[in-house]
Amino acid sequence: MDAEETQVMARTGQFTTTVTWETSVRGRVASAIDRFSGPLADLAERDANDGDTRMLVADFFSVGLNFSKFQDLTTEYRTSGDSIDYAIVLEGELFAPIEVRRIGQDLDLRNIQMARRLAVDEGADWIFLTNGRVWRVYHLRPDPGGGAPQPVTVVDVDLLDEESYERNVDGLFHLTRESVEHGRLDALRRWREAVEPAPLAGALLSDEVVAAVRGQLRAASEHPGHLGEDDEIRRVLTEGVIPRGLLG
Repeated sequence: MDAEETQVMARTGQFTTTVTWETSVRGRVASAIDRFSGPLADLAERDANDGDTRMLVADFFSVGLNFSKFQDLTTEYRTSGDSIDYAIVLEGELFAPIEVRRIGQDLDLRNIQMARRLAVDEGADWIFLTNGRVWRVYHLRPDPGGGAPQPVTVVDVDLLDEESYERNVDGLFHLTRESVEHGRLDALRRWREAVEPAPLAGALLSDEVVAAVRGQLRAASEHPGHLGEDDEIRRVLTEGVIPRGLLG
């Protein structure tokens, strides 16, 4: 049994059930969200400062995301004389700088300038940004032209948005130590890249998709005897459906 399929056996009465590591971790994340929702709401109500927010964030990293405060998290990194709030270190190497802002502060790319410099200097690909309520994770995408890597959002959740509870659990699941070790965070990154406009435009013009569209149109047509042509469908897609800027 490989790491991806590692399972936990749980016995209940006369029955034995099999729980995958993913199910177990998602359950832990959900429990942590429930546990911290009250303290988060209290921090938001009194517009708590950076220090109080950092304490809650450190606890959530430990309880919900399973990063050890004594082995995986550090405050030792500094860049240009300015301190990074925390950093995740795995197997002796920087995995991701972590920037924490007070819970009432809006988050944007200006908040990760120091973390971005540190990540580039240390060869890290990830940056975590949070105010306790909102959690964002950026991947530093290499610039094809050789310029500085650009931050691209991979995870963005708001823990006080009750209508997005399942989405929040799924987003934070990908930030756990287990998901990092199993490659799930990087898999999510690859999926995010795959569903960007340019790759999607290319997929729409693939032989398989064009053939499927032709079949669907034939089924809906009043003249099903006409076979239709793939080239005609591609022409309509490129001239009237897909913006020209996406086709290269």
